[in-house]
Amino acid sequence: MVKLILVAGARPNFMKIAPLMHALKDHKSIQPILVHTGQHYDVKMSGQFFEELNIPNPDINLEVGSASHAVQTARIMEGFEQVCLKENPDYVLVVGDVNSTAACTLVASKLGIKTIHYEAGLRSNDRTMPEEINRLVTDAISDVFITTSIDADENLLHEGIPVEKIHMLGNLMIDSLVAQLPKAKATKLNFKLLNRDKPIELGKDFQSGQYGVLTFHRPGNVDEKESLTKLVHLWGEISEQIPLVFPVHPRTYKNILQFGLQSVIESYPKLFFIEPLGYLQFIHLVSNSSFALTDSGGIQEETTYLNIPCLTVRPNTERPVTVWEGSNKLIKTEEIVHEVQLIIQGKGKHGTIPKYWDGQSAERIINMIEGISK
Repeated sequence: MVKLILVAGARPNFMKIAPLMHALKDHKSIQPILVHTGQHYDVKMSGQFFEELNIPNPDINLEVGSASHAVQTARIMEGFEQVCLKENPDYVLVVGDVNSTAACTLVASKLGIKTIHYEAGLRSNDRTMPEEINRLVTDAISDVFITTSIDADENLLHEGIPVEKIHMLGNLMIDSLVAQLPKAKATKLNFKLLNRDKPIELGKDFQSGQYGVLTFHRPGNVDEKESLTKLVHLWGEISEQIPLVFPVHPRTYKNILQFGLQSVIESYPKLFFIEPLGYLQFIHLVSNSSFALTDSGGIQEETTYLNIPCLTVRPNTERPVTVWEGSNKLIKTEEIVHEVQLIIQGKGKHGTIPKYWDGQSAERIINMIEGISK
């Protein structure tokens, strides 16, 4: 029996881990052990995802909580080392590019445990992004590399990774999306506005296909008063043409309050700031939207599969396949209003679905692990 530890730490990880946990249920030759580092620890950012995605409760929860990058990484390493020493797994599988990904790979590698990195090879080539550092560190010491697109393969080959260690097997985020989309569309969309008592509802305050979704949390966009103030005013200007719904990231909202921007938001009646959503409601919201305006990573993939225009306010993306083949477009802050107007006029970008983004990635990954374990 092969003992496999799967690591989940933050919200984006859960949608990638879920299909694997489902595929490994009652598996004859692989024993999965689910470790939740607790990097995201509140119900909206963590617990609700386990429930909605039907993931079993973690076998181990390190409960590291929030801290600086250094402190959080150190806590994860300290806790995960004890897990590895106790469980003595054959493999550790990490996903994505959060602090938990790099920290657990470091621990396992130093203990001589083989590591598998799902979503390997993604590169933004921007080392100011903490995620890019995590990606580089993880891929420098992993043993097996699972990629989601051809550009990731090319990046790894360029960095000297032998071709036989690289496996392009598809996108687990799309596995979760395909599996959960019917249930997501059946959920009711009604939200409470932040700092306002009035609830809003799809079909009443905004119509299906006639609104945009916002997701912003990158430090470069939301941590500086000048850049965030500029964005808030742009969101307000756009909302006068088409309603905008923003399930706001806790750190982004904290900065909005700190910079005194709440009154600006409240002056625009169609700029809806709501609490973070569970996975099902978020997918329902995105799947019925006219477009997404974002600086996040995962939503670039989800909108590509759904063929919904996505405007990514960043100078680069670690998911260029969503631009080459999908419905994603990289834009500058000063281009936001013009690009949204094009979408309103029916001229938004559409694309195709990349290879292996078909809902069957978990099955291919489990077959690969079976193969390397023999």
